[in-house]
Amino acid sequence: MKGALAAAMAALAAASAAGWAAGAGGYLPGFRNVAAAAGLTSAFPNGGSESKKFIVETTGSGAAFLDYDNDGLPDIFLVSGEGGTNRLYHNEGGGKFRDVTAAMGLLSSGWGQGVCAGDFDNDGYTDLFVTYWGQNRLYRNVGGKRFQDVTAGAHLTQNRVRYNTGCAFTDIDNDGRLDLFVANYLKFDPASTPKPGDNPYCFYRDLPVACGPRGLPFDRNLLYRNNGDGTFTDVSEESGVAAPVGHYGLGVLAEDFTGDGLPDIYVACDQTPSLLYINRGHGKFEEEALPRGVALNEDGRAMSGMGLDAAAYAGDGRLGIFRTNFSDEYETLYRDRGDGNFDDVTLSSGLGRNTRYVGWGTGFFDFDNDGWKDLFLVNGHVFPEVDRLGIDIHYKDHPILYRNQRDGTFADISAAAGPALRERHSARGAAFADFDNDGAVEILVNNQNEPPSLLKQSGKPPGHWLLLQLTGTRSNRSAIGARVVVKTAELAQSGSVRGGGSYLSQNDFRLHFGLGTAAAADRIDVTWPSGRRQTLANVSANRVVRIVEPAGP
Repeated sequence: MKGALAAAMAALAAASAAGWAAGAGGYLPGFRNVAAAAGLTSAFPNGGSESKKFIVETTGSGAAFLDYDNDGLPDIFLVSGEGGTNRLYHNEGGGKFRDVTAAMGLLSSGWGQGVCAGDFDNDGYTDLFVTYWGQNRLYRNVGGKRFQDVTAGAHLTQNRVRYNTGCAFTDIDNDGRLDLFVANYLKFDPASTPKPGDNPYCFYRDLPVACGPRGLPFDRNLLYRNNGDGTFTDVSEESGVAAPVGHYGLGVLAEDFTGDGLPDIYVACDQTPSLLYINRGHGKFEEEALPRGVALNEDGRAMSGMGLDAAAYAGDGRLGIFRTNFSDEYETLYRDRGDGNFDDVTLSSGLGRNTRYVGWGTGFFDFDNDGWKDLFLVNGHVFPEVDRLGIDIHYKDHPILYRNQRDGTFADISAAAGPALRERHSARGAAFADFDNDGAVEILVNNQNEPPSLLKQSGKPPGHWLLLQLTGTRSNRSAIGARVVVKTAELAQSGSVRGGGSYLSQNDFRLHFGLGTAAAADRIDVTWPSGRRQTLANVSANRVVRIVEPAGP
């Protein structure tokens, strides 16, 4: 069945490419940074702006879109480093957001890193999990009125200080309860960590800089099973998640890469081989990144992996995994051969030109609603000191937007994509959502020691669109793990609902599909985590469609 679907999608993709050829490359989005006008004016500290003493000042922090009060408008959550607080902004409509951090019980302190969301107790309200160097925090959403720190009661208090980074809610056994995966970067103690210039791992191009990650001790990743009573059990050892050693874990992506209906977990790792945990069922995972082709680049080198995303970008139903890396490295694009094994197609896809940036948050999204996933990433060096070199590598840098050329390749259109893509920031997390429900996806970016950026198109994309909001019944209420195929006469597209992703960030759960010239989707097929399948026919475009998993066997 999987092969037949891929063949059908490839045929539709070819027809669509021919039909759209005349319009390819015509529309430019004109992205503007509307953060200040929207009310996002608070800065988010992460160590020094001129120099950084420790590695913990360099890695954070994430961003999230979530609709915490179920009013149909995605709200904003931003993670802060020491010296500030995480902030929650309520979407007031009309492009405005209101700071509700204190009223919602989310004032905080500490070295915040990542965020992921999911309704872990299936009460109909989205909860938040925030990772830290130190102790993580699980916030239960109480009826959309406030958040309650339930970390201790949920048995998620850690028995030592950890450098937790990326996280993802995912239902590893499809029992309807969201489990929790947490990546760990390394073991860090400011009292014992060398200072800039103390050893060979504390230099960059002869400049003394914050030490690491090389030379600092490795740590292991974590998996918590949801017990269904508000508590979790650490199953890292028995599941096999803790087995790999020698990796610096950052970004996390949960997705069914093998097509067996069970979520696998990919971890982007810094200066070490990345990890792909294959779900073998019954709560067991095996790490198979190397044999499946996603641990290293095509030259056999470990890259400095940061953020990541996956999408069937070529119109044939086969997933591509995109990973951001360090300067002097290519970003990496792997493409599924159709059997859960991947090839490095970075150079052939046109993504090997930008090597002077340090990439972080990223995502596939369709900015022009033509039905083909484009690609966005934010950049910013880890060392402010790099500006002293006077070279073409900067601490603050602009984001990159790649247009999908509909033939397996991408074109960098950043310079012509609007003033927001010419702004320079030391950016980290990036999250995606259509926050005003107008059919155009916006991008939230967490910048180091600055207010965030909120990128919005200046015009209306030319294509038709759908936003699909899924709610599980037998499956988890957030529908995390649900897979959707949307078909028109010209194209078949696919997408899945995910917890976590990008770089330490969380996208809106709703799935956005551009439909091009089609005024309706001929067919929408949903495969729920429970295994239930559902079909909707002739779904008119340019609206939010709410899909509830059918009850019963």
